[in-house]
Amino acid sequence: MKKLLFLSVLLVIGCKSKETEEKERSFFTEVTVENILENDSLSFRAIELMGNNLAFAANKGVYGLYNSQSGQWKTNLQLNDSIAPEFRAVASTSSDFFMLSVGNPGLLYKTGETGKMELVYKEKDEKVFYDAMIFWNDKEGIAMGDPTNECLSVIITRDGGQSWNKLNCDEFPKSEEGEAAFAASNSNIAVQGNNTWILSGGKRSRIFHSSDKGKTWEVIDTPLLQGEATTGGYSLDFYDEMNGFIIGGDYTKPDGNTGNKARTKDGGKTWKLVAEGKDPGYKSSVRYIPNGDSKELVAVGFTGISHSKDVGENWKQLSEEGFFTIRFLNDSTAYAAGKGRVAKLKFH
Repeated sequence: MKKLLFLSVLLVIGCKSKETEEKERSFFTEVTVENILENDSLSFRAIELMGNNLAFAANKGVYGLYNSQSGQWKTNLQLNDSIAPEFRAVASTSSDFFMLSVGNPGLLYKTGETGKMELVYKEKDEKVFYDAMIFWNDKEGIAMGDPTNECLSVIITRDGGQSWNKLNCDEFPKSEEGEAAFAASNSNIAVQGNNTWILSGGKRSRIFHSSDKGKTWEVIDTPLLQGEATTGGYSLDFYDEMNGFIIGGDYTKPDGNTGNKARTKDGGKTWKLVAEGKDPGYKSSVRYIPNGDSKELVAVGFTGISHSKDVGENWKQLSEEGFFTIRFLNDSTAYAAGKGRVAKLKFH
Protein backbone atom coordinates (compact mmCIF):
# COMPACT_ATOMS: atom_id res chain seq x y z
CA MET A 1 0.00 0.00 0.00
CA LYS A 2 1.34 3.39 -0.97
CA LYS A 3 -1.05 5.48 1.04
CA LEU A 4 -0.77 5.79 4.78
CA LEU A 5 -2.05 2.65 6.48
CA PHE A 6 -4.71 4.31 8.60
CA LEU A 7 -6.34 5.89 5.51
CA SER A 8 -6.64 2.53 3.79
CA VAL A 9 -9.76 1.77 5.80
CA LEU A 10 -11.70 4.35 3.83
CA LEU A 11 -14.18 2.61 1.57
CA VAL A 12 -16.20 5.55 0.36
CA ILE A 13 -15.20 9.22 0.27
CA GLY A 14 -17.78 11.94 0.08
CA CYS A 15 -20.86 9.69 0.28
CA LYS A 16 -24.12 11.00 1.67
CA SER A 17 -27.06 9.04 2.97
CA LYS A 18 -29.96 9.31 0.54
CA GLU A 19 -32.33 8.16 3.22
CA THR A 20 -31.18 10.96 5.55
CA GLU A 21 -31.46 13.62 2.85
CA GLU A 22 -35.00 12.61 1.97
CA LYS A 23 -36.46 12.25 5.44
CA GLU A 24 -38.67 14.99 6.77
CA ARG A 25 -36.97 17.57 8.97
CA SER A 26 -38.00 18.03 12.58
CA PHE A 27 -36.53 20.42 15.14
CA PHE A 28 -34.16 19.09 17.79
CA THR A 29 -35.07 19.01 21.46
CA GLU A 30 -32.17 16.95 22.83
CA VAL A 31 -28.81 15.44 21.99
CA THR A 32 -27.18 12.16 22.95
CA VAL A 33 -23.41 12.18 23.44
CA GLU A 34 -21.39 9.00 22.91
CA ASN A 35 -17.65 9.21 23.53
CA ILE A 36 -15.78 7.25 20.86
CA LEU A 37 -12.22 8.20 21.82
CA GLU A 38 -10.90 9.30 25.22
CA ASN A 39 -7.38 10.45 26.05
CA ASP A 40 -6.91 12.95 28.85
CA SER A 41 -3.52 14.04 27.56
CA LEU A 42 -4.84 15.20 24.17
CA SER A 43 -6.66 18.34 23.07
CA PHE A 44 -8.74 17.79 19.94
CA ARG A 45 -9.40 21.02 18.01
CA ALA A 46 -9.39 19.78 14.42
CA ILE A 47 -11.57 17.02 12.97
CA GLU A 48 -12.43 16.25 9.35
CA LEU A 49 -15.15 14.08 7.84
CA MET A 50 -13.88 11.72 5.17
CA GLY A 51 -16.96 10.04 3.78
CA ASN A 52 -18.62 8.42 6.78
CA ASN A 53 -15.30 8.23 8.61
CA LEU A 54 -13.59 10.81 10.80
CA ALA A 55 -9.98 11.98 10.85
CA PHE A 56 -8.30 14.09 13.52
CA ALA A 57 -4.94 15.63 14.33
CA ALA A 58 -4.20 16.82 17.85
CA ASN A 59 -1.34 17.87 20.11
CA LYS A 60 1.71 15.72 20.90
CA GLY A 61 1.93 14.81 17.20
CA VAL A 62 -1.00 12.39 17.44
CA TYR A 63 -3.39 11.86 14.54
CA GLY A 64 -5.80 9.15 13.49
CA LEU A 65 -8.87 7.90 11.69
CA TYR A 66 -12.14 6.45 12.94
CA ASN A 67 -13.78 3.74 10.82
CA SER A 68 -17.49 4.29 11.38
CA GLN A 69 -18.39 0.86 10.05
CA SER A 70 -16.15 -1.11 12.39
CA GLY A 71 -16.12 1.44 15.22
CA GLN A 72 -12.32 1.14 15.37
CA TRP A 73 -9.60 3.78 15.54
CA LYS A 74 -6.19 3.74 13.91
CA THR A 75 -3.84 6.31 15.44
CA ASN A 76 -0.27 7.30 14.71
CA LEU A 77 2.44 9.70 15.79
CA GLN A 78 4.10 12.33 13.61
CA LEU A 79 7.38 13.80 14.82
CA ASN A 80 9.57 16.42 13.18
CA ASP A 81 13.04 15.49 14.38
CA SER A 82 12.49 15.63 18.13
CA ILE A 83 9.48 17.96 17.89
CA ALA A 84 5.99 16.58 18.55
CA PRO A 85 3.85 19.16 16.70
CA GLU A 86 0.52 20.50 17.91
CA PHE A 87 -2.01 20.24 15.09
CA ARG A 88 -5.08 22.48 15.07
CA ALA A 89 -5.91 22.48 11.34
CA VAL A 90 -6.83 19.53 9.13
CA ALA A 91 -8.39 19.11 5.69
CA SER A 92 -8.90 16.45 3.03
CA THR A 93 -9.41 15.80 -0.65
CA SER A 94 -10.96 12.67 -2.15
CA SER A 95 -7.59 10.92 -1.86
CA ASP A 96 -5.46 12.71 0.75
CA PHE A 97 -5.47 13.92 4.33
CA PHE A 98 -3.66 17.08 5.45
CA MET A 99 -2.65 18.38 8.87
CA LEU A 100 -1.05 21.70 9.78
CA SER A 101 0.67 22.61 13.03
CA VAL A 102 0.63 25.76 15.13
CA GLY A 103 3.79 27.42 16.41
CA ASN A 104 7.29 27.71 15.03
CA PRO A 105 8.05 26.00 12.72
CA GLY A 106 4.73 25.70 10.87
CA LEU A 107 4.55 22.15 9.49
CA LEU A 108 2.08 20.93 6.85
CA TYR A 109 1.83 17.21 6.13
CA LYS A 110 -0.10 15.28 3.50
CA THR A 111 -0.78 11.61 2.92
CA GLY A 112 2.42 10.29 1.39
CA GLU A 113 3.27 7.92 -1.43
CA THR A 114 5.81 6.13 0.76
CA GLY A 115 3.52 4.76 3.43
CA LYS A 116 3.86 7.70 5.83
CA MET A 117 2.89 11.35 6.05
CA GLU A 118 5.10 13.66 3.98
CA LEU A 119 6.12 17.19 4.90
CA VAL A 120 5.03 19.44 2.01
CA TYR A 121 5.40 22.90 3.60
CA LYS A 122 7.56 24.31 6.39
CA GLU A 123 7.72 27.88 7.61
CA LYS A 124 10.16 29.19 10.21
CA ASP A 125 9.26 32.43 11.94
CA GLU A 126 8.86 33.43 15.58
CA LYS A 127 5.37 34.71 14.78
CA VAL A 128 4.13 31.77 12.68
CA PHE A 129 0.83 30.32 13.94
CA TYR A 130 -1.57 28.65 11.51
CA ASP A 131 -5.23 28.40 12.45
CA ALA A 132 -7.35 26.71 9.77
CA MET A 133 -7.26 24.89 6.44
CA ILE A 134 -9.81 23.86 3.78
CA PHE A 135 -9.96 22.73 0.12
CA TRP A 136 -12.12 24.11 -2.66
CA ASN A 137 -11.65 20.92 -4.68
CA ASP A 138 -9.15 18.08 -5.10
CA LYS A 139 -6.49 20.39 -6.52
CA GLU A 140 -6.94 23.74 -4.78
CA GLY A 141 -6.74 24.42 -1.05
CA ILE A 142 -6.03 27.25 1.36
CA ALA A 143 -4.77 27.70 4.91
CA MET A 144 -4.61 30.83 7.06
CA GLY A 145 -2.79 31.95 10.17
CA ASP A 146 -1.70 34.91 12.25
CA PRO A 147 0.35 37.70 10.66
CA THR A 148 4.10 37.29 10.40
CA ASN A 149 4.44 40.55 8.44
CA GLU A 150 1.83 43.18 7.62
CA CYS A 151 -1.03 40.81 6.76
CA LEU A 152 -2.56 37.52 7.80
CA SER A 153 -0.59 34.46 6.69
CA VAL A 154 -2.33 32.79 3.74
CA ILE A 155 -0.91 29.80 1.87
CA ILE A 156 -2.52 28.25 -1.22
CA THR A 157 -2.01 25.06 -3.22
CA ARG A 158 -3.08 24.53 -6.84
CA ASP A 159 -1.59 21.06 -7.32
CA GLY A 160 -3.43 18.88 -4.83
CA GLY A 161 -1.31 19.87 -1.86
CA GLN A 162 2.10 18.90 -3.24
CA SER A 163 3.31 22.49 -3.00
CA TRP A 164 2.07 25.58 -1.14
CA ASN A 165 2.79 29.24 -1.80
CA LYS A 166 2.39 32.06 0.69
CA LEU A 167 0.66 35.23 -0.48
CA ASN A 168 2.69 38.41 -0.28
CA CYS A 169 1.15 41.28 1.66
CA ASP A 170 0.69 43.23 -1.57
CA GLU A 171 -1.72 40.43 -2.61
CA PHE A 172 -3.77 40.45 0.59
CA PRO A 173 -5.31 43.27 2.69
CA LYS A 174 -3.10 44.63 5.44
CA SER A 175 -3.86 43.66 9.03
CA GLU A 176 -4.64 46.25 11.68
CA GLU A 177 -3.00 46.45 15.10
CA GLY A 178 -3.83 43.44 17.26
CA GLU A 179 -5.65 41.61 14.46
CA ALA A 180 -5.00 37.87 14.28
CA ALA A 181 -7.16 34.72 14.50
CA PHE A 182 -8.05 31.92 16.90
CA ALA A 183 -7.00 28.31 16.36
CA ALA A 184 -10.00 27.17 18.36
CA SER A 185 -11.84 24.82 16.01
CA ASN A 186 -10.35 24.86 12.48
CA SER A 187 -13.21 27.04 11.27
CA ASN A 188 -11.72 30.44 10.47
CA ILE A 189 -12.22 29.69 6.76
CA ALA A 190 -15.41 28.87 4.82
CA VAL A 191 -15.80 28.13 1.12
CA GLN A 192 -18.75 27.91 -1.26
CA GLY A 193 -18.12 27.56 -4.99
CA ASN A 194 -15.29 29.93 -5.89
CA ASN A 195 -15.95 32.04 -2.80
CA THR A 196 -13.75 32.09 0.28
CA TRP A 197 -14.28 33.86 3.59
CA ILE A 198 -11.55 34.23 6.22
CA LEU A 199 -12.40 35.39 9.75
CA SER A 200 -9.99 37.38 11.90
CA GLY A 201 -10.30 38.21 15.58
CA GLY A 202 -8.65 39.97 18.47
CA LYS A 203 -8.49 43.73 18.59
CA ARG A 204 -10.00 43.75 15.08
CA SER A 205 -12.47 41.16 13.84
CA ARG A 206 -13.09 41.30 10.10
CA ILE A 207 -14.02 39.18 7.10
CA PHE A 208 -11.64 38.76 4.16
CA HIS A 209 -13.55 37.66 1.05
CA SER A 210 -12.35 36.28 -2.28
CA SER A 211 -14.70 35.43 -5.17
CA ASP A 212 -11.97 33.77 -7.26
CA LYS A 213 -10.40 31.11 -5.02
CA GLY A 214 -7.91 33.40 -3.36
CA LYS A 215 -6.60 35.39 -6.33
CA THR A 216 -8.09 38.73 -5.24
CA TRP A 217 -9.40 39.89 -1.87
CA GLU A 218 -11.61 42.49 -0.21
CA VAL A 219 -12.03 43.17 3.50
CA ILE A 220 -15.30 43.74 5.35
CA ASP A 221 -15.87 45.03 8.87
CA THR A 222 -18.02 43.07 11.31
CA PRO A 223 -20.12 44.39 14.22
CA LEU A 224 -18.65 41.80 16.58
CA LEU A 225 -17.22 42.52 20.02
CA GLN A 226 -13.57 43.43 19.50
CA GLY A 227 -10.77 45.49 20.98
CA GLU A 228 -9.03 42.94 23.18
CA ALA A 229 -6.71 40.06 22.30
CA THR A 230 -9.36 37.51 23.36
CA THR A 231 -12.40 39.06 21.62
CA GLY A 232 -13.99 38.75 18.19
CA GLY A 233 -15.09 35.99 15.86
CA TYR A 234 -13.88 32.46 16.56
CA SER A 235 -15.80 30.46 13.96
CA LEU A 236 -17.78 30.95 10.77
CA ASP A 237 -19.81 28.80 8.42
CA PHE A 238 -21.67 29.38 5.15
CA TYR A 239 -24.74 27.38 4.16
CA ASP A 240 -24.52 28.58 0.55
CA GLU A 241 -22.99 31.52 -1.29
CA MET A 242 -25.34 34.01 0.41
CA ASN A 243 -26.07 32.82 3.96
CA GLY A 244 -23.33 32.81 6.58
CA PHE A 245 -22.93 32.91 10.35
CA ILE A 246 -20.19 33.95 12.79
CA ILE A 247 -19.91 33.09 16.47
CA GLY A 248 -17.34 34.00 19.09
CA GLY A 249 -17.15 36.43 21.97
CA ASP A 250 -14.48 36.40 24.66
CA TYR A 251 -13.41 33.05 26.05
CA THR A 252 -12.20 34.72 29.27
CA LYS A 253 -15.79 35.97 29.82
CA PRO A 254 -17.84 33.03 28.49
CA ASP A 255 -21.17 34.32 29.84
CA GLY A 256 -20.97 37.48 27.74
CA ASN A 257 -23.78 37.28 25.18
CA THR A 258 -23.55 40.58 23.32
CA GLY A 259 -21.58 41.20 20.15
CA ASN A 260 -20.77 37.51 19.70
CA LYS A 261 -23.27 36.30 17.06
CA ALA A 262 -23.77 37.72 13.56
CA ARG A 263 -25.28 36.61 10.26
CA THR A 264 -25.18 37.65 6.62
CA LYS A 265 -27.73 37.14 3.87
CA ASP A 266 -25.73 38.80 1.08
CA GLY A 267 -22.61 36.70 0.83
CA GLY A 268 -20.75 38.47 3.62
CA LYS A 269 -21.02 42.02 2.30
CA THR A 270 -22.94 43.07 5.42
CA TRP A 271 -23.30 41.47 8.85
CA LYS A 272 -26.05 41.88 11.45
CA LEU A 273 -25.79 41.06 15.14
CA VAL A 274 -28.42 38.59 16.33
CA ALA A 275 -29.63 37.33 19.73
CA GLU A 276 -28.17 40.37 21.47
CA GLY A 277 -28.28 39.89 25.22
CA LYS A 278 -29.48 36.32 24.76
CA ASP A 279 -27.58 33.12 25.33
CA PRO A 280 -25.41 31.50 24.21
CA GLY A 281 -22.35 33.42 25.22
CA TYR A 282 -18.90 32.48 23.97
CA LYS A 283 -18.73 29.52 21.56
CA SER A 284 -15.76 28.23 19.58
CA SER A 285 -17.48 26.44 16.68
CA VAL A 286 -20.70 26.94 14.71
CA ARG A 287 -22.20 24.83 11.93
CA TYR A 288 -25.30 24.97 9.77
CA ILE A 289 -27.34 21.79 9.98
CA PRO A 290 -27.50 19.99 6.61
CA ASN A 291 -30.91 20.29 4.94
CA GLY A 292 -31.85 22.99 7.46
CA ASP A 293 -32.70 25.59 4.78
CA SER A 294 -30.01 27.93 6.18
CA LYS A 295 -32.13 28.44 9.32
CA GLU A 296 -30.85 25.77 11.71
CA LEU A 297 -27.52 26.06 13.50
CA VAL A 298 -25.60 24.26 16.22
CA ALA A 299 -22.82 25.93 18.22
CA VAL A 300 -20.44 24.28 20.67
CA GLY A 301 -17.90 25.47 23.20
CA PHE A 302 -16.57 24.46 26.58
CA THR A 303 -19.88 25.82 27.92
CA GLY A 304 -22.04 23.25 26.10
CA ILE A 305 -24.09 22.60 22.95
CA SER A 306 -26.70 25.09 21.69
CA HIS A 307 -29.23 24.90 18.85
CA SER A 308 -31.10 27.57 16.87
CA LYS A 309 -34.00 26.96 14.49
CA ASP A 310 -34.48 30.59 13.38
CA VAL A 311 -31.17 31.76 11.87
CA GLY A 312 -29.65 32.47 15.26
CA GLU A 313 -32.34 34.77 16.64
CA ASN A 314 -33.08 32.38 19.52
CA TRP A 315 -31.12 29.47 20.95
CA LYS A 316 -31.78 26.50 23.21
CA GLN A 317 -29.03 24.79 25.18
CA LEU A 318 -29.28 21.07 24.51
CA SER A 319 -26.39 19.92 26.68
CA GLU A 320 -23.74 21.16 29.10
CA GLU A 321 -21.19 18.79 27.54
CA GLY A 322 -18.20 20.85 26.44
CA PHE A 323 -16.47 20.63 23.04
CA PHE A 324 -14.15 22.77 20.92
CA THR A 325 -15.31 21.80 17.43
CA ILE A 326 -18.15 20.07 15.57
CA ARG A 327 -18.80 18.64 12.08
CA PHE A 328 -22.11 17.23 10.80
CA LEU A 329 -22.25 13.85 9.10
CA ASN A 330 -25.92 14.35 8.19
CA ASP A 331 -28.87 16.32 9.51
CA SER A 332 -29.12 14.42 12.79
CA THR A 333 -25.61 13.08 13.43
CA ALA A 334 -22.40 14.97 14.12
CA TYR A 335 -18.93 14.41 15.51
CA ALA A 336 -17.54 16.77 18.13
CA ALA A 337 -14.14 16.99 19.77
CA GLY A 338 -12.69 18.75 22.76
CA LYS A 339 -10.44 18.32 25.75
CA GLY A 340 -9.54 14.66 26.08
CA ARG A 341 -12.22 13.22 23.83
CA VAL A 342 -13.97 12.79 20.51
CA ALA A 343 -17.70 12.05 20.55
CA LYS A 344 -20.56 11.10 18.27
CA LEU A 345 -23.63 13.30 18.72
CA LYS A 346 -27.15 12.14 17.88
CA PHE A 347 -29.72 14.93 17.72
CA HIS A 348 -33.38 14.10 18.39
